[in-house]
Amino acid sequence: MQAKDISISVKKKDHDGKVSGQLAYIADVKLDAMLYGVLYRSPIAFGKVRSIQLPPLPEGYEKIGAEHIPGANFVKLIHKDQPIFANEWVNYIGEPIFMLVGPKLDMLHQLVDETQVDIEEYQAILTLDEAIGQKDQTGVFASHEFGETLEVIQDIEQNAHQIVEEEYETGYQEHVYLEPQGMLGIYKEDEILVEGSMQCLYYVKKSLVSALACEDDEVRVIQSPTGGGFGGKEDFPSMMACHVGLAAKVVKKPVMLLLERAEDFEVTTKRHPAKFKYRTALDENGNILCMNVELFLDGGANAGLTSVVLQRALLNSAGVYQIPHFHAKGYALKTNTVPNGAFRGFGAPQSFAAIESVLGHISKKLQRDPIEYKRNYFVTQGAPTITGGRFKDPVLIEDMIQDLMLTIDYTKKKEEFHSFNQLNKRYKKGIGASFFLHGCGFTGSGERDHIKATVKLAKTENDHVLIKISNSDMGQGALTTMSKIVAQELELPYEDISFPYPDTKEVPDSGPTVASRTTMIVGKLLERAARKLKAGWQSGVSQEVVEHYVHEEMIPWDEETFSGDAYPAYAWGVNMIELEVDTLTGNVQVQKIYGSYDIGKTIDEKIVKGQIDGGLVQGIAYGFMEKMTSKSGKIQQKSISDYGPPTAMDVAHIESKLYDNPFAGGPYGAKGVGELPLTGGAPAVQAAIEDALQIPFYQIPVTPEVIIESLAKKAGGSN
Repeated sequence: MQAKDISISVKKKDHDGKVSGQLAYIADVKLDAMLYGVLYRSPIAFGKVRSIQLPPLPEGYEKIGAEHIPGANFVKLIHKDQPIFANEWVNYIGEPIFMLVGPKLDMLHQLVDETQVDIEEYQAILTLDEAIGQKDQTGVFASHEFGETLEVIQDIEQNAHQIVEEEYETGYQEHVYLEPQGMLGIYKEDEILVEGSMQCLYYVKKSLVSALACEDDEVRVIQSPTGGGFGGKEDFPSMMACHVGLAAKVVKKPVMLLLERAEDFEVTTKRHPAKFKYRTALDENGNILCMNVELFLDGGANAGLTSVVLQRALLNSAGVYQIPHFHAKGYALKTNTVPNGAFRGFGAPQSFAAIESVLGHISKKLQRDPIEYKRNYFVTQGAPTITGGRFKDPVLIEDMIQDLMLTIDYTKKKEEFHSFNQLNKRYKKGIGASFFLHGCGFTGSGERDHIKATVKLAKTENDHVLIKISNSDMGQGALTTMSKIVAQELELPYEDISFPYPDTKEVPDSGPTVASRTTMIVGKLLERAARKLKAGWQSGVSQEVVEHYVHEEMIPWDEETFSGDAYPAYAWGVNMIELEVDTLTGNVQVQKIYGSYDIGKTIDEKIVKGQIDGGLVQGIAYGFMEKMTSKSGKIQQKSISDYGPPTAMDVAHIESKLYDNPFAGGPYGAKGVGELPLTGGAPAVQAAIEDALQIPFYQIPVTPEVIIESLAKKAGGSN
């Protein structure tokens, strides 16, 4: 029977298939008469297509382009600015212009290489700084402003003892999912079926219905086992699905589109690069009087999800702090570079890196310990959010910090590191901390007004229960956690619950697998559905129950004024990192990693610990290892070795602790966990490097090159 404590770990539903290697990913699928697709992509950043000259196509090969689209030539998401095929203007290097399909990949690549496309080139905007300089003329995808009025801010600044101004930058981050993007389109007389690696089935379906100009029941979408997503398979798969769905409809055969790693690196969405400008007014005792933030996001060539990434970045721009008289304004800007999109944390990692850095630097100016200084401003239960909402539930961050400082004996450790650094000329040790939160679910009333999630439970005559939801397992354990919730409520063995990979012909729209919402929002709906099924249980009879989302009463969210409760619940985290810097090479060796987290009730401890370990490593790497650059509009890193994500050798032991703080609106008290662990990694590692070197940094990643350059400046020389 199901364990009484739902936190006790069980064998994952997909364990055997993954460990044995028998689980079939989309690239493993082989069908009779299946064709492959290869895309011709723009070689320039901004221009007008004048002509396309194809080589003679052998029999069985065909060009698929904008002229074949019966519906609208854009990927249906928020805005209508991302073409399925760019048939007139190209806006970034790598934008698809058409696709060749045929039976042999090597021949397709040869034909693409022999194709001549004449494009009249125009002046492109290739950097965020260029976009900021031209934002008043063109290229603003979205902007928001909220908080205290600028007039009040200016009055306070006039009477301040000191104004601290700081600019801070964050770069790209690549998802590096294990399985590159892949999609298969299958033609049937009564429908187009698309299978692939994805997070959001109904995003894909809506895009296909729009592009194919067909009825809802003429498109079917199935999620294949998915080898990682991290947000990279939220919005991008919709375009690939349109490519293969359209091609299958034209050639009336299955069409497979698989990206090799180099192509995936060059053309898929990234984490948005960002620039922050903070102005902080202090009194004579170093107390913060007011803070003004200006934030710029590089959206790339298409709007995509950038407007909502901007919202979350702004909502996190004050971190976990109650800053008096806070004002923020943010812009999402267009550049002629690869479009940026969803990435684990969704704008929050950029903002937390910035605010943690700013307050850390202020504390150093005041000769105060950063932890001691920041603790003066922590939000507490009942305190207002920066948008006039409320932190309704207990906030345990002070307890988490006290516990962690005792665990590592923080004061003694600082003294030991100080002594070590005085005695060692080459190697320097440091310790850094970060404090962070993550709003669980969609911002504001998004769940109520846009998602409107629905779930189903179907019981067979054998009393076996099937979960019918559109949410994807991409390695984070949803197959297991959702099954555990239903089993617990029905008091059935975990083995009696099945969660098939979702198929839009079988499952309702329970919303996308994003925003740390799957366990908290969808899991709660399944808990309620299971309770309903249990109440009407008839053994040996087929039954089905449906449950719809009900919005929690909150302070109403107003997107125009950016006011109200942005989220129903918040998950919280504290990180501390110990490391050593080699001042000769700039190399950083992380030695110990600590994390404390309040995610409500843990549904499965091993799964959560896995999320913590993976998220922490991804966040730490964002802070000092992973560097991706764009030169003349082209991504420079084309392989995993070029990009440099961490290996097992780069990861120190992670000691994590979970705090039990149940949230009434989540199943058994659970909140979101997927995005939270990444958020604190980068600011903690930056703080530790700064502590080791006694040098401030104003960007991430803090690479060896950045370290060596800063050491040279500190020494008064240059390299």
